[in-house]
Amino acid sequence: MKKSYLIIPISIGVHLTIINIVLFYLTPQTYLNEINIIYYNLSWLIIAYSFNFYPTRRKERFLTNIHKVLQLYIVYGLSYFAFFAVRQFQSAMLQKQIYVFGVICLCLLLSRAVFYSIRSRYRLVGGNFINVVVIGRDRNLKKLRAIFDEPDLGYRYKGYFANQYSPSPTYLGTFSESLIYIQNNKIDEIYCTVSQLERDELKKLIDFADNNFKKLKIIPDNKEVFTRAMSLEHYGTIPVLNLRELPLEKEYNRAVKRSFDIIFSSFVIIFLLSWLTPLMFILLKIDSKGDLFFKQKRHGVNRKVFFCYKFRSMTASQSAHTAMTTLNDQRVTRIGKFMRMTSIDELPQFYNVFLGHMSVVGPRPHMEIQTGEYQVSVDKYLVRHFVKPGITGLAQVKGYRGEIIKKADIVNRVRLDIFYVEKWTLLMDVQIVVQTVKNVLNGEEKAY
Repeated sequence: MKKSYLIIPISIGVHLTIINIVLFYLTPQTYLNEINIIYYNLSWLIIAYSFNFYPTRRKERFLTNIHKVLQLYIVYGLSYFAFFAVRQFQSAMLQKQIYVFGVICLCLLLSRAVFYSIRSRYRLVGGNFINVVVIGRDRNLKKLRAIFDEPDLGYRYKGYFANQYSPSPTYLGTFSESLIYIQNNKIDEIYCTVSQLERDELKKLIDFADNNFKKLKIIPDNKEVFTRAMSLEHYGTIPVLNLRELPLEKEYNRAVKRSFDIIFSSFVIIFLLSWLTPLMFILLKIDSKGDLFFKQKRHGVNRKVFFCYKFRSMTASQSAHTAMTTLNDQRVTRIGKFMRMTSIDELPQFYNVFLGHMSVVGPRPHMEIQTGEYQVSVDKYLVRHFVKPGITGLAQVKGYRGEIIKKADIVNRVRLDIFYVEKWTLLMDVQIVVQTVKNVLNGEEKAY
């Protein structure tokens, strides 16, 4: 456990060394300049600090932290190439700089993987460990024990205390015996299941931990409340729990997602819709009467109404605005069947994305009449409206797209939408986009 305070300065030193060595050997003509050297190093330190990149939690592993690493590299890349634009380097150097930055990212990623590997191996041989006990026994004890027993995390579980006797070999005694044991056995962290203690016992434990330099961690008894993504605020001296702190409430995350949306939608509009739109106009006019685009009012972020655009895949009729498409729907045209099977009809929604009504990834927007129905019949349905709706989403790549046949379809769709809203990362968006492309190429059962 000792000397773990050296991890952060050593990590910073290793990463700065990697950045400077790569730049020195691959771009000596631009690197050997005081302004350049200061910028490369200072920008990395500022961005890494803003991401809280270097402090690592005991339970953190390489793969659980990869999204933070990739987000950091994206922002550092933007600052890296912006520097060249400001310094007015020749455009011919751009390809070289892309290669150089790729080498930097690869080396940094490998160094991070090596760090986690070394830390895990060190813990496996008995280093960087902490001694822990649990006070109180409830349904969470078994789950905690499973985590403590993972050798690469560096926990040494000594046992638990409870006022009710147990023949278990890990039972250490009652609460009154716990404080003496903790003092005499070099316990570093105390985990307390708050539901098992009286108020006076809990206060005594808190005072004991403060006075004896022990870390006390409280395990709440209300799973429904405390498994949410929460944040703690202070209104004066009053602690207030915000029960739903969402990643996209942070301005930085919104900026990252919006940048991704603009870049991705611009690419689709310029390189795909620019020639596909006139082609679809001709094909649709030959196939049936009606407009090129079908627009429909849908509910977006904060339940704001917007017009969602699609290539028209049905014959023009009033029912298209109120009735969901069903299997073998007679309203679908010949070209419409192909468009729906390949999801081509959804492509005009990239205009919605570019204009800011939608996002590339997010909960799918529903018709106004559906929103009114589901907010009454489906628990927590409106949580999905805390973010912009998407062209594709987590629910869609998991198979919950298209027609809603039974109650379980919409319930599971909302469940996955809420998971996305609460756990959003840029990496998750990229994974969903990739999976969407795979699903389209492989064909989907409910693409009709």
